[in-house]
Amino acid sequence: MSGSPSGAETVIESIDDLVDHIRTGEKSRELWKVGTEHEKIGLYRKDLSRVSYEGDDGIRGLLEEISESDGWSRTYEGDEILVALEKDGASITLEPGGQLELSGAPLRTIHETCSEFHQHLEVIRSPSEARDIVWLSLGIDPCHSIREVPKVPKQRYGVMREYLPEKGTLPLEMMHLTSTVQANFDFSDENDMAKKMRTATAVSPIVSAIFANSSIAGGQDSGFISKRVDIWQNTDRDRCGLLPFVFEDDFGYRDYVEWALDVPMFFRFSGGSYRRMNGASFRSLLDGLPDESPATLMDFELHLTTLFPEVRLKRFIEVRGADAVPPGLLCALPALWKGILYDRDSLDAAWDLVSSWSFDERRVALDQVARLGLKAAVEGRPVLELAKDLLEISAAGLGNLGVEQYINPDETSYLEPIRSVLEMGKSPGQIVREKWINSWSSSFERLVDFSKF
Repeated sequence: MSGSPSGAETVIESIDDLVDHIRTGEKSRELWKVGTEHEKIGLYRKDLSRVSYEGDDGIRGLLEEISESDGWSRTYEGDEILVALEKDGASITLEPGGQLELSGAPLRTIHETCSEFHQHLEVIRSPSEARDIVWLSLGIDPCHSIREVPKVPKQRYGVMREYLPEKGTLPLEMMHLTSTVQANFDFSDENDMAKKMRTATAVSPIVSAIFANSSIAGGQDSGFISKRVDIWQNTDRDRCGLLPFVFEDDFGYRDYVEWALDVPMFFRFSGGSYRRMNGASFRSLLDGLPDESPATLMDFELHLTTLFPEVRLKRFIEVRGADAVPPGLLCALPALWKGILYDRDSLDAAWDLVSSWSFDERRVALDQVARLGLKAAVEGRPVLELAKDLLEISAAGLGNLGVEQYINPDETSYLEPIRSVLEMGKSPGQIVREKWINSWSSSFERLVDFSKF
């Protein structure tokens, strides 16, 4: 999710303006970078309750200490609600249940990305220990129900809490209980964007299986290896899931814009506050709604942040299908995707791996991966085999990029944690489930000790 909106107050004259806005994201190949975003769920170690927002021992106090000790600038909503910190192109933001997110700066190498992540852990370590806070590398809160989770008092989240239960069965679980790692990638032109969106969407279920890590939820076995993936499929069908039109031969910027125009808006931001739009589509705002000022590019940028497909297009491409995972696997996520998306041969090979699937088979694959992780199969072929093939495709791509871009040392070493997962043949959430049932005897304390950063 995104924080406060940004962008010029430019009035939109036509749909062409929105297509051109997406097009401004195009970058020449030598300027391509990777941005990584990762969330984590905080508990108080003494009683395993969720970390509150208010108070010196809460998230607000933690952010204030980080700001004072490490030079991060503060972002407030209104005069009192501290909602983010910013420094050197990165930001620390809050999800609705107080999950802490590092939105990393766009960086050229995975070496830089992984270093950024570990530096972030060092920044939060001391203020977290002083507050007896432990952060979990899991895709879902294993202990708590919605009613037990403190709510971050951001206005946009208040609107979402009112709106989303009208659209799905598990949206509040998505907002307050889940945690993810995702990565952002550049494109050179419309054709390059289309190939990357198509391939990323196609292989996203396989990547979700590799990183499936949310099997224990609400204090019990959830019945899923990735309950987070299941929750997203039951949040809001208007704006979530796999997008069928990306598989059309002529898919381009306009197709994504046209889809976005018909998704109901959560809100508009004006006068320092978020105002609910009561299900009006962006297209209706563009056409002119009674008592509403003309639509602006800032409105559209904000609207794009409220669309949650498995692969999202803004002025860059976001891959969103992975659960939060331990540090080694976390650094592997952007490496895996970089090897697939930034090398031409690997991009083609990844598409060839799954190009024969129908759209219905892709949806079934996502459902099966949520339940079974790497034990799932698609049309009789084990997802584990597909994941091994995808890993080798990415490794070849990273190797090519290393030679092409003079990256030293080679970035393929970041894929080794994935190789270990695939050699074991079990998603992280499967291992957690087995330990929970057997050696841990359903002990939250042992689960937390195993899963903490």
